[in-house]
Amino acid sequence: MVLDITTLRVALGVVALTLLLLFYASFRRTRSSYNGWWCIALLFFLAGNLAFLLNGTPHQVWANPSGNVLLVGGALSVWTGARSLRMLPPPKWQFATACGITALSSLLENPGYNTWSGGLVYLGFMTLGIALASRDLWLLDSSYSHVHKSMALAAGFLAAYYFCRLAVYLVDGPSGPNFRMYFGPSMASLVTLVLLVAVSFSMTALSNDQLINRLSERAARDNLTGLLNRGTFMDLATKELERLHATSPVASLILADLDHFKAINDEYGHAAGDAALQAFAAACSESVRSTDLVARYGGEEFILLLPGASQERAESIAADINRSLAASKSLDDIHLPTVSYGVTSTQVGAVDLTAMIAAADAALYEAKSLGRNRVVRAAPRA
Repeated sequence: MVLDITTLRVALGVVALTLLLLFYASFRRTRSSYNGWWCIALLFFLAGNLAFLLNGTPHQVWANPSGNVLLVGGALSVWTGARSLRMLPPPKWQFATACGITALSSLLENPGYNTWSGGLVYLGFMTLGIALASRDLWLLDSSYSHVHKSMALAAGFLAAYYFCRLAVYLVDGPSGPNFRMYFGPSMASLVTLVLLVAVSFSMTALSNDQLINRLSERAARDNLTGLLNRGTFMDLATKELERLHATSPVASLILADLDHFKAINDEYGHAAGDAALQAFAAACSESVRSTDLVARYGGEEFILLLPGASQERAESIAADINRSLAASKSLDDIHLPTVSYGVTSTQVGAVDLTAMIAAADAALYEAKSLGRNRVVRAAPRA
């Protein structure tokens, strides 16, 4: 039995349009990146299927290549949405290249009378785009969402189906009985229709999880510098020191304070002061490892916890921060401030966070009293 392709494509279009309207309303409320890319994917799928409805008419010559490109764009939009969950940038050049190659291959194979013009390339990119989406959904941290595994499996099933379409297309051709029965446009539309409905039940939960995680991330960060805020740093640093205490490696802590910061605000305005804070935060981020914790401690004061770093290494990192700060451009002829540092380590006796902060604060006070713009290490505890 060969299913009526026109009816299925119309049904798929109606479902895609309904889901698009529903998810666009959700996107306007949540501004979830994944929700937004899912709306774009649905728009591509809707437009692609509408283009294929013109097959067999004089418009087929442009409608068929357009349908191929639009559906490939839909598959790549699903992948881009999955990447957004992992905070990865959109694959712009891959997106443009895949759509361009699909368009070129479709136009070169007589689309005016060949409804499968560019079919091999189209099926290949559909398989690749959906498979990459499945991969990125599967690699998402399990703590992020409780539905991402099922979404990955659904995408993986669709990718496997398109891979089978591609394989049978190569062996049997588009007019072969096996391809027409199991992998032709009618069956593909039915499979896509079912999966669109099934997957959409999980979409709201996944986009809401993205929104919640984004809000949690914002709550943990200082709005101006992008570094950890004080409360988050204290929680994470306490847990890290407790973990290190069991294995007894060294850890160091740095307190940094921008010298004469008030003078910058008074002379040049708060915008210049904000720019100076951002420049120092960027210098810190460039100079530390991914395992180090860096936070804005308050005002113009910053704090760094360096697991596994000796006191000498901490002093070296402070020097690296100074070099990185000096290498940054002056801000509208405003010279960036110098910095004073107080450095301590578990090697000098302080092992809990409160004691380490107190020791580093005393060293920072000494650095200020000695004339600023220097690194002072904490004295060993008696």
